[in-house]
Amino acid sequence: MRRIAWVCLLVLAFTIPWEYSLDLGPPLGNVARIAGLVLLLAAIPAVFETGRIRTPGSMQWLVLVLYLFICCSFFWTIDRAATLDKIRSSIQEFMIVWLVWEFTETPEDLRSLLRAFVAGSWVLAILTILNFSSVEAIAAGQYRFAAYGQDPNDVARFLDLGFPVAALLASSNGGSWLQSRWAERALALGYLPLGLVAVLLTASRGGFLAAIVALLGCGLLLGRGHARAVLTGIFALPALAAGLWLAVPREIFDRLATIPEQLRSGDLNQRLNIWSAGWRAFAHAPVFGSGAGTFVSAAGLAPVDTAHNTALSVAVGTGLLGLCVALAIIAIAVYAVLQTQGTLRAALVILLLVWAVTSLVATVEENRTTWLLFAIVAAAGRMAVEDHTELADCFPDPRHAFRVRLSRSGAIVGAEGLRL
Repeated sequence: MRRIAWVCLLVLAFTIPWEYSLDLGPPLGNVARIAGLVLLLAAIPAVFETGRIRTPGSMQWLVLVLYLFICCSFFWTIDRAATLDKIRSSIQEFMIVWLVWEFTETPEDLRSLLRAFVAGSWVLAILTILNFSSVEAIAAGQYRFAAYGQDPNDVARFLDLGFPVAALLASSNGGSWLQSRWAERALALGYLPLGLVAVLLTASRGGFLAAIVALLGCGLLLGRGHARAVLTGIFALPALAAGLWLAVPREIFDRLATIPEQLRSGDLNQRLNIWSAGWRAFAHAPVFGSGAGTFVSAAGLAPVDTAHNTALSVAVGTGLLGLCVALAIIAIAVYAVLQTQGTLRAALVILLLVWAVTSLVATVEENRTTWLLFAIVAAAGRMAVEDHTELADCFPDPRHAFRVRLSRSGAIVGAEGLRL
């Protein structure tokens, strides 16, 4: 049963990036929700079969505390329906942190989980590009594109998180650039240009800025011991830029060009007004909050609005107490990253940085992607403590491999000299 549960976990990681593009409606919901329910049905008998569960870590306990506080907020909420909906959705998101911790047993399992996430990001990117080339989009004259059923800003954010994961898989692949795990390398390296095109098609300004941060980090990762490959990529940039200029609608570049103006004005596309309303709502109930999921009601906004800021959303809903627990979860994630070493640590740092950038202009605590990210980070930190050698072997540092190749080459040359 544990094997079945593990396969279900991989399926869940694969579906999370594009979950909103396949929604079967009530009572089933979207594809990730279905995958999560199937995983839960497999996980419960798997745990009973072995008669044990893995000892929870700090993050698992903190997530449980946060969920219990969300449930308790139902007793003082200003919008019972919104809080009840938040309670139902949160259990689906938070359980990921526990299930990844339980069923991701080895570094190779962790790597498989990352592969599944990148494969799901491929699906999201392809669906976005298909929307760009669809007859409906062309007839409507639209210039912002996203996978069916998704918001362009959310799509850009999900795609951005795939960049450092892809770079990690490529840079820690082992062997030379033409050897070892070629399918994984093709999956990882192929996502970088595909994901960039898809991010541009969303015309999301916040997503574009986060993509710049992610791709700069990817360049550093891929450059560790692979200088020749990086130089090849640099020489290919002009051709890529020219292709994007010709293929991507001009309106997208015009919208992205307004980023400096938006930053100077401080308005950020009406977000400043939303944040001001949210701050006033927080001031009314600073300790316990207005009730989980009640940001829109508390701030007096339209139903279609969101907080556009993760910390503010949590603070308004659960007050300073809930915000402190959420910040503690982030602190534990950072500590787990620092437990790792080499390429894995660098990639996870970039991943958390990209997540932090997107959280400034989006309510990312509401998505499964966030909790899958935290779950992966926690599992990596645990493995680093249990057996850092096995983890390092699964995610080798290319600089170390480069030094080994050099030393071997020197030994061969030395041996030839002795024979001569």
